[in-house]
Amino acid sequence: MRTSPKDVKMASELSTSFTELMGCAFPLIAGPMFLVSDEGLVSAVSEAGGVGAMPSLNWRTPEKFREAIRVIKARTHQPFAVNLIVNQANTRQDQDLEICAEEKVPLVITSLGSPKKAIQKMHAVGCKVFCDVTDLEYAKKVQDLGADGVIAVSTGAGGHPGKISPFVFIPYLKRHLQIPIVAAGGIATGQQIAAALILGASAVQIGTRFIASEEGKVEKNYKQAILNAKPEDIVLTYKISGTPASVIRTAYVDKVGLNLNPIETLLYKYPQTKKYMKMLRYHLGSKALEKAAIGTTWKEVWSAGQGAGLIDEILPAAEIIRKLMEETHQTLSTPLTHLR
Repeated sequence: MRTSPKDVKMASELSTSFTELMGCAFPLIAGPMFLVSDEGLVSAVSEAGGVGAMPSLNWRTPEKFREAIRVIKARTHQPFAVNLIVNQANTRQDQDLEICAEEKVPLVITSLGSPKKAIQKMHAVGCKVFCDVTDLEYAKKVQDLGADGVIAVSTGAGGHPGKISPFVFIPYLKRHLQIPIVAAGGIATGQQIAAALILGASAVQIGTRFIASEEGKVEKNYKQAILNAKPEDIVLTYKISGTPASVIRTAYVDKVGLNLNPIETLLYKYPQTKKYMKMLRYHLGSKALEKAAIGTTWKEVWSAGQGAGLIDEILPAAEIIRKLMEETHQTLSTPLTHLR
């Protein structure tokens, strides 16, 4: 029997500083994923007690992006999030931030740049800002700027992963920060959620698990690739954005290689050309991901994290959350002597 969002809401809530801050039932963000996170998935996750998140750039124009926000607000009164890329390569960042403020998006998650403007803008309308971080130095900077929390992106993450193991990164940040920490990177089970909470996180961000959801509107071959993938199949490529990004190894990925060509590498070294190279590489990489995610093509480029190795079935988002939280509660309540 399938579980409805209402049924999931009746599951035991798990209170942390994150859930108290955001007003949600469970300490879980469904990671904002290019092409995957749309109105249906975001609203389903939020209705089920988590925080659904989406990149603003999943919509081709700011107007379409605003429409998507309003669709989500019509479907759920629960908190949701928007991811904004805040570096120079994103020429829409100011427009999209303005829309987030006008629509009072409950949570903005910033990536790949300075969050200063986003923090000021969203705080002015009573909303929260969390920032992706991959090291302590940057985490301290965003805390000083007034960020409400950080997304600790560790090794194993989909998208642009960090370089530090979560077993080190989470407690390391916990020693030095006073704001909530959200663990991200390779998480696909309740046992991992429990471990992250024990290490000092107040929530987790899970992406790849929700690609293999019924609401994830991507090509069925993409979902099947998630089910088939082993952790060893996740490789880092510079071909998507110029920054290492996690993808499933396929014949096409092997064919084109993982590194930039010599000319691109040279152009990335100079400030005068780096900005334009980032924009070009992001455009080309996004097109490749889009073709593989929403249509049938031999050019198979599928984004995923190492957590794919722990995923073996496609379920509704609400059922995924129910199972995750049951596993989390069970793990946290199991005496250490009985753990195997």
